[in-house]
Amino acid sequence: MKTALCLAFASTIALAPAQETNNPYLSLQVEIKQAIARGNAWLAKQQKEDGHWDDAELPAFTALALTAGARDPGRDPKADLPPHIAKGFQWLLKQQKEDGGIYNKGLSVYNTATAVTALTAGGLPEYEPAIVKGRNHLIDQQWDIGQKKETDNPNDGGIGYGSKNDRSDMSNTYLAIEAIALSQKVIEDGKHGDQPDLDWDAAITFLSRCQNLEGGKALPETAESPQNKGGFRYGPAETKAGEDKLPDGRTALRSYGSISYAGLLSMIYAKLGPDDPRIVAVKEWLGKNYTLSENPGMGAQGLFYYYQTMSKALSVANINKFKLADGKEADWRNDLANALLSKQREDGSWTNENARWMESNPVLVTAYCVMSLEQIYYSIPSEP
Repeated sequence: MKTALCLAFASTIALAPAQETNNPYLSLQVEIKQAIARGNAWLAKQQKEDGHWDDAELPAFTALALTAGARDPGRDPKADLPPHIAKGFQWLLKQQKEDGGIYNKGLSVYNTATAVTALTAGGLPEYEPAIVKGRNHLIDQQWDIGQKKETDNPNDGGIGYGSKNDRSDMSNTYLAIEAIALSQKVIEDGKHGDQPDLDWDAAITFLSRCQNLEGGKALPETAESPQNKGGFRYGPAETKAGEDKLPDGRTALRSYGSISYAGLLSMIYAKLGPDDPRIVAVKEWLGKNYTLSENPGMGAQGLFYYYQTMSKALSVANINKFKLADGKEADWRNDLANALLSKQREDGSWTNENARWMESNPVLVTAYCVMSLEQIYYSIPSEP
């Protein structure tokens, strides 16, 4: 994370050669900052009169746009929030329900998790009661259906869209874990009283059930295959990337990129160390399948969600150069930033031609891209 002086410096000087600043990322930082500003300016123009973005039934759209705006490196963190951002937060707060969730028509976990993350990014003390209530709602959604052991059911320990009549999944689990981890600072001083916490051991069991790793917690029907070893699936017995038939007749559910980065991020937030076999294995799979041209295993589907989880996981993992299968190391910040910069449209927005998971929606995808660039920007070390 840079100092305020570095931020001010980057915003006022003309571009200088990297060797004079001892910062090989300076040119990239300037480009990233400009792209973020253009993306946030486009998002500001899309805001509705009452303060929300896009679909009022899905507060997540508003939350994502607010997170992008609140984290803009061009914003003075000591100054008041820009009026349109403050207005958006006020709309978001009004959507909170008695159960603490921030949602309208269903999908309570997806909407609440993105909202808690946004409110945490907003950083104002007056948001804290809503953050605490939203955080508790997410904790309440963790599966434990009361069998003999806490994690007897494959869904136990995970979190779904908000109904325990369906199943838990990696996407909602990762978003909830992220929101709970980022908002920890709000409750750790005790001023909001004793607060519940996620059952982290059960969460790790669920995450392990979603990883293609023989000898771990994976269910028998998700047998390991070499090309899938270490990666993650959408659920214990579910993937979005299809299946492989093994020579012995068993079925291997394929690993894929976006959810494997989500798995890495979730395990780091669950405090598994870098030498844990599960962390080592997922990093190896991601290194073998490192690419910016597609979401590995899914092609163009969920490409910008993939960029999001990649930027978060590799920065939180404190990885500077990412080790690949051939022994080489990838400068992932440079690679990912340039992939995003090359896809920004003239008006400052982004979109995916592949519409799966709503990625043809430019509000959603622009928020994803701005947040990814911000993650890269703040992860660049102050010294090379």
